[in-house]
Amino acid sequence: MRRPRVEWMTHADDTILEFLLNDGNKPLNASPTFVEANIDYKISHIRSRMRKLHEAGLVEYYDENRGLYQITDLGRAYLAGEIDADELEDA
Repeated sequence: MRRPRVEWMTHADDTILEFLLNDGNKPLNASPTFVEANIDYKISHIRSRMRKLHEAGLVEYYDENRGLYQITDLGRAYLAGEIDADELEDA
């Protein structure tokens, strides 16, 4: 299924969401530093994009005190192409 196209999203957003989803396994709870160690983007960019994904409701805090994020149901639906772009447009 095709993913919605949203102007503010970047390729890094897809990569971060796919990493957290950990398809075929249990979804991951991860800090930006852990994500950076496993994908090909700089930590500053990952932190920035994770904040934007959090604002959009695609990720949420698993443990805010420790800075751990997890993918949300909306994030899963986005990756599966099950939502309309308008649902993410104003994020």
